[in-house]
Amino acid sequence: MAGSDLTRLSEALSDLTPPSGDGEAVADLRRTLNALPADQKATVRAVLGRVEGAASGPLHVHGGLSALLAADRFGLGFARLARAEDGLKQAAAGARVLMDLAGVTAWWGRLLATPEVHVIGALPDDAARLPQALMIGRGTPEPTGDDRTFWVTDSPLPETRLVEVLGLNGLAAAPLIATGGLKLMMIAGYVQADDGRLDGLPGTLTGVIGAAPLF
Repeated sequence: MAGSDLTRLSEALSDLTPPSGDGEAVADLRRTLNALPADQKATVRAVLGRVEGAASGPLHVHGGLSALLAADRFGLGFARLARAEDGLKQAAAGARVLMDLAGVTAWWGRLLATPEVHVIGALPDDAARLPQALMIGRGTPEPTGDDRTFWVTDSPLPETRLVEVLGLNGLAAAPLIATGGLKLMMIAGYVQADDGRLDGLPGTLTGVIGAAPLF
């Protein structure tokens, strides 16, 4: 690494603070990170993730992929959970929990019945890749200017048709996973649970379960 690059990286680290739930703070962090070369951005994110882990309370993970993603971003200071139900309980009690999307149960659908717990993050969190694990916790995420919203439905319509219907309502969406009669869709941008564009969409059990910023 050249001397100028090292100086720039050191300055970035000294000026930044770990991402918080404050939308404006996350937006400021994103702007600073996007000004860095890709390799330095990854380094800064890893350092901030470890600082965030120390400052934001206990982190639990459920699933092998979540463990790998958490270790890369936050370090090894987390506890592993054997069941998705345990993750939901820990999140309701105030912990941050990173959960695999892939699995035999549609655990994310249960967030419709636990309004105090939301999706507050997703990994990977860059625009080039779809998320493979969701971070859940208490509280409601704030808009940051570049977000992904997660919406659940029990509609039997094919995912391609759901994408079309959401698009007709002005919502750009992509399917993430379908399990146990439920489908999880990812919508571009920050969409509130009471957004009128969600009214009348297919399904009898539907709703927004949270949002996550992109970096």
